[in-house]
Amino acid sequence: MTTRRHFINQISALAGASLLPTFKGLSSNDLQSISSFSPEKSALLMASDEDYWYQIQQAYTVSPQIINLNNGGVSPAPTVVQNAVERYSKFANEAPSYFMWRILDQGREPLRENLAKFSGVSPEEIAINRNATEALDTVILGLPLTRGDEIVMSKYDYPNMLHAWRQRELREGLKINYVNIDLPLEDNDLIVQKYVEQMTPRTKVVHITHIVNWNGQILPAKRIADEAHKRGIEVVIDGAHSFAHLEYKIPDLGGDYFGTSLHKWLSAPIGSGMLWVKKEKISKIFPLIPNDKPNSDNIRKFENLGTRPFMIEQAIGQALNFQLAIGNARKEARLHFLKNYWAKEASKIPKVKLNTPIKPEYSGALAHFSIEGMEAGKVEAELFAKYKIHTSPVKWEKLDGVRVTPHVYTSLQDLDRLLDGIKYLSTKS
Repeated sequence: MTTRRHFINQISALAGASLLPTFKGLSSNDLQSISSFSPEKSALLMASDEDYWYQIQQAYTVSPQIINLNNGGVSPAPTVVQNAVERYSKFANEAPSYFMWRILDQGREPLRENLAKFSGVSPEEIAINRNATEALDTVILGLPLTRGDEIVMSKYDYPNMLHAWRQRELREGLKINYVNIDLPLEDNDLIVQKYVEQMTPRTKVVHITHIVNWNGQILPAKRIADEAHKRGIEVVIDGAHSFAHLEYKIPDLGGDYFGTSLHKWLSAPIGSGMLWVKKEKISKIFPLIPNDKPNSDNIRKFENLGTRPFMIEQAIGQALNFQLAIGNARKEARLHFLKNYWAKEASKIPKVKLNTPIKPEYSGALAHFSIEGMEAGKVEAELFAKYKIHTSPVKWEKLDGVRVTPHVYTSLQDLDRLLDGIKYLSTKS
């Protein structure tokens, strides 16, 4: 059994830049040892073990002057990932065309295999790219559809995805049927019903955002996908906010296509993403950037990006190792704990409204709140001006408030300061 002192020594080695080779050399047994710290504790109990999470927090180089609670936009990478990017960049710049194409490029296949294993899919279904928008636009713009075909999606889907589908609607005569839901909503039966109501004999694709970026609502993706497949409809899943955040494998969601950003919850380098396409469907999707075999069933046709940042791509491996060291179940439990820590208290403050469900089946780390009489931009600006708390103002559809997104490096002291700020602002509104 791993002792507490042994674990702290190991995780401290992960955190220190000068000890990077120690982390690089960790074996699978070492990673298992780290993830087995306090094996008598469940992930739920570990979620509130501040000694454990303090050590994880030390692996990041976040600003002590600014409290970053907008990790939903893009997360900082731990030191080990930052150092990997820097190391690979210096290496590549010794002779770029040689070291990038002939050396670093050789690391893509092992990385593909590791991402596939983590995701529960075949390596022949994984393409590595730059973000969720690129991944999902590859599918949205590459699917063979004809005039009159219908798409089902929600106005709460991510703007870039809405833009892509609306462009096809405008240019090609497709038709989008919007799901009419009001968030937050703690009723999966009703959510599924609302999606099914928009499916018709002409529906070809259902687009599902697994975690809604605006307020953190988790949608019942698998149930919606099952209903779509009963009707012969394909399913595209936006996993930008759920991958490496919730504990699942991609096939668990029941989709045919899946895209995500790795620079959010995996804490991979900024500008890294991933596309999954079910093997039998690869050949019919035209790549976003054309190549000589657009009808190929080889997933690599989606990686024809020209000169690419190899140093960013290869450092994804260090981020994946860091995720494995923590463990998916522990991470999900901790993120939900952090959200509840501040959100439950905020909901008790006069004039404050929580616009995100509390229960773990409906939300994870992301949450949205509003203050009566104050617009989103005003709340965000005041939190930063007085408390140096960085959040994200969200005014979208019926939501008008601030999104708060902690990460594994967020301390309870940070969230206490957030609550102080919310209490102060509630008295000013």
